[in-house]
Amino acid sequence: MNLSRYLVLPVGLATLILCAVGPAHADKGFGGTDGETEQSAETGPDGTVGVTVAGVVFDRSKNGSGASAGALTSSTSWKPPACWYAPKYTPKQLQDYLEPIWEVGSTGYEWDAKQREKYNANDEKKGFNKDKTGKGYWWGSYVDKSYPPGWDACNKDYFWVDVGDPPPADIENAVTPEVLAELAYAEIRVPGTEVTLAPAEATKVNLPTWAWLDGAEFKPVSVTASVEAIGVSATATAEPVSLEIKPGTPDAETYPASGVCEINDGRIGEPYAKGKANATPPCGVKYLRSSGDGTFPLQATVTWEIHWTGSGGAGGDLPDGAFGATQNVVVQEIQAVNR
Repeated sequence: MNLSRYLVLPVGLATLILCAVGPAHADKGFGGTDGETEQSAETGPDGTVGVTVAGVVFDRSKNGSGASAGALTSSTSWKPPACWYAPKYTPKQLQDYLEPIWEVGSTGYEWDAKQREKYNANDEKKGFNKDKTGKGYWWGSYVDKSYPPGWDACNKDYFWVDVGDPPPADIENAVTPEVLAELAYAEIRVPGTEVTLAPAEATKVNLPTWAWLDGAEFKPVSVTASVEAIGVSATATAEPVSLEIKPGTPDAETYPASGVCEINDGRIGEPYAKGKANATPPCGVKYLRSSGDGTFPLQATVTWEIHWTGSGGAGGDLPDGAFGATQNVVVQEIQAVNR
């Protein structure tokens, strides 16, 4: 798939079809504004492809889907960038954006004069780097649409980067393959984690209950983030590695004893089959007392390993992520008949 058709390109100022949150203003460049987060898209049949969020295009066509899908929680204190820098304006776009602000004069004459000097605004041919049109872009800041802590840390003014050159090394979170991989991580959605249990309707005290996840659902998912105008992209891939079961009561035993079921041949756990009533499940739980008139909240959490690959042969690992859900389990006493 050619993602360039989904990017707000400065050349020709192609107008994207609005699909989600807020208007897409081509005159503000790359789908972004100052202090705002705009989202636009040309949507594929599944509604997941080519979404432009704050200067970056996300291809979500290989992401998890469905009502129960959700975002990963990092296993460490690491968080994806709350803000970042990416190409934002062509020379003409920056001129069209700044000059009306200066003309209003609300920012003050002295500040306006310094800004005009900084961008060489009085030179009709070279002002705003117009003599470099097509050879680079003015970069600016973007913020995560949820405004997490640190969203306001990217407060540097616009800076110029020639096409093919890396962004200045002293500017944190200027888009590189690794930064794009971290942003893609935040867009990953994995399937819900409701496990299949046998017995299904209600289990019995001291009876091993088998637990497993559908192997077709639990396969690798990925999101690709790109800024195609500068030829930089990265794909973050999440692969399921284990399922942790917490029975919801201390009066229970898990299989294995750690409660962590490793993935095996692309499957977590093993479906129950006739004739296995006396066998020990590779993944499951045994309740030691009844849930009475209520239920036990069994929590199932899948751990996903995250790795990434990017343009220029870049790649590496990111912290594992987890996603879980709770389901209610009825546990009944085994009824004995006295004769």
